[in-house]
Amino acid sequence: MSDALNDLIDRASKQAREARPQRPALIGVGGAQGAGKSYLCASYAQSRPAVAHFSLDDVYRTKANRVVLAHGVHPLLITRGPPGTHDLPLAARTIDRLASAKAGAQTPMPAFEKRADNRAPESLWPIHEGACETILVDGWCMGARASSMEPPINTLEKESDADGKWRRMTQRLLETDYNAFFSRFDAMIYLQAPSWEIVRTWRGQQEAELLGRALTPEENASLDRFVMHYERITRAMLSGHHSARWIVHLDKNRKVTRIEERK
Repeated sequence: MSDALNDLIDRASKQAREARPQRPALIGVGGAQGAGKSYLCASYAQSRPAVAHFSLDDVYRTKANRVVLAHGVHPLLITRGPPGTHDLPLAARTIDRLASAKAGAQTPMPAFEKRADNRAPESLWPIHEGACETILVDGWCMGARASSMEPPINTLEKESDADGKWRRMTQRLLETDYNAFFSRFDAMIYLQAPSWEIVRTWRGQQEAELLGRALTPEENASLDRFVMHYERITRAMLSGHHSARWIVHLDKNRKVTRIEERK
């Protein structure tokens, strides 16, 4: 998949720079959990010094901030991932700093420690050296558009959001704050998984690889609940509720089967 995506990012970046030569190309890469977007974007940037990359995962709100939101807005906001748990102003500031960076500049890039479930100290943030030709931002909900909110589609929504308040909030954020953020991008690419069921399998594989062993039944149950936070928007994106121009269709082994361009 890497060669196909590399070629596509090259193409999207070239078109963006030709259209707006005064600034770096800003490319978003979306795709469900486990699709491989972060790894592929990081690999692309690693071999190209003029390409900067960070993920929406890197700009999750701090744990303390999410505790405040969980108590004051909705308990489900304690869990990172869905709209409302990203620090979009931090993402926007990072893009602005990268876009204005000159030769020799050192631009801090935000980072999030998933094991600690908290943002990394700024002293540990990676540094991008120099100016940028392309800025890549990946994320599971990059380019997501609002969709239907009713009825509940899983146990989490039935038991923890019976009145639909959390669902309405996430969809409203997609229509407002997230739409405004996504509209900054020159192009969006979406890695299309074959199905929601494959997404859950991929996410389980990721966890097992991180742990270096198979998940226990308790860990699988915890993961099942965790991915329910993502399910509604992921299913909507799989059915086309996103703003991506290019859709990279994947099989269950993450092999590219075709690339579709939407006008």
